[in-house]
Amino acid sequence: QGITELGDRLGPILWQFMPTKKFEAEDFEDFLKLLPKERDGLALQHAIEVRHPSFLDPEFVALARKYGATIVCADHPEYPMIADVTGDFVYARLQKGEDGNPHCYPEAGLKEWADKLKLWSKGGAPDDLPLLAGDAPEAEPRDVYAFFITGGKVRAPAGAQKLQGLVDK
Repeated sequence: QGITELGDRLGPILWQFMPTKKFEAEDFEDFLKLLPKERDGLALQHAIEVRHPSFLDPEFVALARKYGATIVCADHPEYPMIADVTGDFVYARLQKGEDGNPHCYPEAGLKEWADKLKLWSKGGAPDDLPLLAGDAPEAEPRDVYAFFITGGKVRAPAGAQKLQGLVDK
């Protein structure tokens, strides 16, 4: 399918599920079993974004950890937020931004997210985000990916640049 042509430029593969997809443990485990760990000698990373509240279940977290899949931490006005670290990287989708704001999020919100991203990268876990499993995996440095996804998307690049500047401080 050509995905490995990206080589070392290939980041995590995002698997998004419709808001109508409900959590059924056996069904979801069957899906996780199908995710390849590597292709053409290239290690693959999988990020899973769920949108139905039935996924707010510790069993979902346990399955993701079992198969090394990362649950997306989605900051969204309607979809559930799950901040449990389940893979060897963190994937955040910041979706509460507003096109009328030059940087998507208010300054204080960007600072809070920058602090969370830095903490995750050092192996920690923010204490103000919900954990379904009630625990965090062993602390170890990890890659962190953060993306702005907003309504009109016009301010997302400026938000990403501002957030990167705050992370770099």
